[in-house]
Amino acid sequence: MPPDTDPYRIAAQEDRSGPRTRLTIPATLRASGGRAFQSVVHDLSISGFSAASINRMHEGQMCWLTLPGLESLQAEVVWWDNCVVGCAFTELLSPIVHDNVLQRYTNAGVYRQTY
Repeated sequence: MPPDTDPYRIAAQEDRSGPRTRLTIPATLRASGGRAFQSVVHDLSISGFSAASINRMHEGQMCWLTLPGLESLQAEVVWWDNCVVGCAFTELLSPIVHDNVLQRYTNAGVYRQTY
């Protein structure tokens, strides 16, 4: 299915999020042209995340988030405010990967409704 007709992709981008889950995940964040630094992810959805950022990041800047046990995920900075950055993933996070991360870092079970 072409990306512009995939209902899953369209829905995630229309409201800029699937459900966002507040959590605490140790991570590494690296801005384009910069060095990686330790961070903490504060919330996560299939379309993006917010995380601590000791370095000033700018809207439109590319970055890479590395969560424990996963490859780096490319994202674009949407906002930065008082050492917290909000980013949109370049490619939507797989719902399976998303749910596995949530199960690992939250006490609540994750149940995805199928249609």
